[in-house]
Amino acid sequence: MKRREFITIVGGVAAAWPLAARAQQAMPVIGFLTPVSQNEELLRGFQQGLQHAGFVEGDNVSILYHSAENEIDRLPALAIDLARRGVAAIVAIGQQAAFAAKNATATIPVLFVAVEDPVKVGLVTSRARPDGNLTGVNILATELVAKRLALLRELLPAAAHVAVLVDPTNKTIAEPTLQEVESAARAMALQIQVLNASNGPEIGAAFDAFERERPDALFVSIGALFTSRRVQLATLAARHMVPMTSANRQITEAADS
Repeated sequence: MKRREFITIVGGVAAAWPLAARAQQAMPVIGFLTPVSQNEELLRGFQQGLQHAGFVEGDNVSILYHSAENEIDRLPALAIDLARRGVAAIVAIGQQAAFAAKNATATIPVLFVAVEDPVKVGLVTSRARPDGNLTGVNILATELVAKRLALLRELLPAAAHVAVLVDPTNKTIAEPTLQEVESAARAMALQIQVLNASNGPEIGAAFDAFERERPDALFVSIGALFTSRRVQLATLAARHMVPMTSANRQITEAADS
């Protein structure tokens, strides 16, 4: 299932759960909280989900968009602002946005899209029956790390040295990703080189390191930073002629464009 289809599902749930409960509002408002710059594909998917449930933006529902513009530290304040405005629900894209929303309100329904097990990271206590005011979709990104590495090895059977790019500031993704990739690499007899980057210049510096120690391929972790810097990643991978794999379809599309 594509990422946009997940957002479409979340949009439908957002309409069916809290908006029906707050039908007394003339124009219910949904808060849309994301750590990165607005992505048109995700927004279209979300709006499509709402439409499937009978809600059209500007007609019978209003959407208040809050983006941290790639500055993750802004998420808590943005979530608090949505809570103070009394929105009918908050849709949180990514775990960092979900935790910000969870900390901002215990009463407003929060619907999230998470890449890590939401029970494992502490968003909810149960998948089947999430307690409190949170529910959402888990896209199983870190659970598929080993399979992604195996696919990379299948495509490049002679590969012996793989660079792994992670965002160290996003610990809920970086730490399990490294654990999974290191375990899988041992089984495949692959040498792993960990590269850290938390902004655009650091991504550039990571690629500069290829001149000193040339990897056979680059394994990019999922995360808001790398989604927002997808054009930079695709450009640098082509410039350095390094095969690159990512769980994010948008990065692949940027490389093909």
